[in-house]
Amino acid sequence: MTEEKEADAKLIRLLKICIVIGLCLILLGIYLHNFSETMEAMGVTGIIISAVCVAFGMVLSLPTKMYLTFILVRREAENRDN
Repeated sequence: MTEEKEADAKLIRLLKICIVIGLCLILLGIYLHNFSETMEAMGVTGIIISAVCVAFGMVLSLPTKMYLTFILVRREAENRDN
């Protein structure tokens, strides 16, 4: 059972890293879209680049939050049973 908890701890750490990277990509996309003069000068290509940053950020952050919540609820239920 200790190995399973270690594997869960590693998975949780990985998911938290994915969430942080996703949030950073979202913030980068917002920054590029609103404040970067380079993206403004690029026109449509600049908009696409900032939108891709936000999209990949959402892909990384949202599903991992749901899975992480599922793992934590399962762990709490197991601790309550013991």
